[in-house]
Amino acid sequence: MTRDEAIQVLAEADLIVAAADIERALYHMAAAISDRLAEAHPLVLTVMNGGFFLAGQLLPRLRFPLECDYLQATRYRNTTQGHDIEWRVAPREAVAGRTLLVLDDILDEGITLAAIKARLLADGAKECLTAVLARKKLGRPQPVTADFVGVTLPNRYVFGCGMDVRGAWRNLSEIRAVKGL
Repeated sequence: MTRDEAIQVLAEADLIVAAADIERALYHMAAAISDRLAEAHPLVLTVMNGGFFLAGQLLPRLRFPLECDYLQATRYRNTTQGHDIEWRVAPREAVAGRTLLVLDDILDEGITLAAIKARLLADGAKECLTAVLARKKLGRPQPVTADFVGVTLPNRYVFGCGMDVRGAWRNLSEIRAVKGL
């Protein structure tokens, strides 16, 4: 997407969740995660690239010891259509016997997050919890349920807060929806 195309997409987009509402959601997520994991010394795995926004905003709010790593598995590859899961980077840290917290931007169809969770459990994780900034209401079952959810969104193509539209606008502090998608 060119710079001008990205500016046009933003200009036409609908505001779905304001930045102040994202801040409140992060506060509540941090409190719930702290209640659940403060004694666990978890390994926090950020799903790149979308999860970096959530990790950057959430981790400073977690006031207990934890370790961090990342992984990269994707279905979208800068498009608006999902494909087969492509594993790009596995965690460097051993997950066997560990309590894990996986951070991702959105629980949409749930295929990617379900595959990530299944692989980590198959690799011997003691427990694998998931946190997503946003969950879409699809009106149909998803193959995985997030343990911690910031906001619930309508079934539209959204961007901002780590989510992109054809590679652009992950950096927004609010969530917007593309017109016509």
